[in-house]
Amino acid sequence: MADTARPSPASPPRLLVVDDDADMLRLLSMRLTAAGYHVSAVGSAEAALAQLAIERPQLVLSDVRLPGRDGLALFDEIRTRHPSLPVILLTAHGTIPDAVEATARGVFTYLTKPYDGKELLDKIAQALALSAPPAPAGPTDERWRAGLISRSSRMAELLAEARMIARSDASVLLRGDSGTGKEMLARTIHGASPRAARPFIAVNCGAIPEALLESELFGHMKGAFTDAVANHKGLFQAADGGTLLLDEIGDMPPALQVKLLRVLQEHAVRPLGSSQSVPVDVRILSATHRDLDAAMAAGQFREDLYYRLNVVTLTLPPLAERREDIALLANHFLHKLAGKYGRRLSGFAPEALKALTTAAWPGNVRQLYNVVEQVCALSTTPLVPLALVQRALRVPSIEVLTYAEAKQRFERDYLVGLLKLTDGNVADAARLADRNRTEFYRLLQKHELTPGHFKADPVAEGRHD
Repeated sequence: MADTARPSPASPPRLLVVDDDADMLRLLSMRLTAAGYHVSAVGSAEAALAQLAIERPQLVLSDVRLPGRDGLALFDEIRTRHPSLPVILLTAHGTIPDAVEATARGVFTYLTKPYDGKELLDKIAQALALSAPPAPAGPTDERWRAGLISRSSRMAELLAEARMIARSDASVLLRGDSGTGKEMLARTIHGASPRAARPFIAVNCGAIPEALLESELFGHMKGAFTDAVANHKGLFQAADGGTLLLDEIGDMPPALQVKLLRVLQEHAVRPLGSSQSVPVDVRILSATHRDLDAAMAAGQFREDLYYRLNVVTLTLPPLAERREDIALLANHFLHKLAGKYGRRLSGFAPEALKALTTAAWPGNVRQLYNVVEQVCALSTTPLVPLALVQRALRVPSIEVLTYAEAKQRFERDYLVGLLKLTDGNVADAARLADRNRTEFYRLLQKHELTPGHFKADPVAEGRHD
């Protein structure tokens, strides 16, 4: 998080800090200003709402305990007026349950007092990164990589290497899990190469039956086989002068591996049924999600072909290892797909975006695109809600607890209900529960419940507003 904790001095994000403790407010303002943020500090929820009407910040940091309208009520009002504005709550020990409930309602996160300075800056940076819209194209943007949306340092290094490799004719092996964007990276390399004006053709070696793949790659002459009613140029000839991507090369049958190796060595193809070879000038990019080293060891992939294809290797990271790109990609896909489905969508609700950035993503960028397409098709509000994202991710909208957790929660809620009913009178509560007082006290101690907090006292009552 060291890279994200300090904003760019050119355009510091604006934060609104709310706390009725003047010393705490001063300390927070000094710390956040020193970290490079533009800070507005106010001492009440009413002052915060007035400030919001004058100038909208990019994040609100508020104490839960405030005079008059508390931090939770302030959050509710902010959510009504500015549904995409992230809110972080600072809470004392006694208000943790309220803060936990608030996160379920859409608060970005909460921190307990005394807060950890580094954690505070990290959470602010995360919230700002999640809520930031896609960066507008500027004069420094590079069109060659326009299809690859990323802000992660890992992807930046990969793209720098890809651009350097693009200038040569070296064969490149693209590794990475399914859905990480290997074909997109191949197109990017082609677009940055001297061959950019010539064809880019991709073929999935695992999706075409072996009997057809040879003809598809190398072409055939009329009468070469029963259905060959005319001459057919293969993909090597179609890509002449350009780039050919052999996707899922690890699934290529062994017999075809031999013929492919010959084409790479001779720079010529011999169509089926022909006695003549046709010269071709094609740059080969190949991609696989399989472990080719293991395939070679098992005799399923030719070692000599492997070294022909693997002059340079580029490995795409899984989406889960570049989480800083998830919000950027999700918003990019949302704006791209909104027109397709005739929706006027402005973005994701904060808790929906948080769910996206914390999901497992076994299907990587392809899965993210599919999820965004589904919510685009179904959303009826400008901001995509959490429930729709959960549905697309196939995450239950209800909390699933283990039996032990459910029992623990029920037991605590039951005790709280009894203490409220009896105004904190342990003897009466124990009698209603049909338990002796010693056992009842043990249960209260187990759940850290203090009977005195439940007495009909205005101060204590105010604690639960």
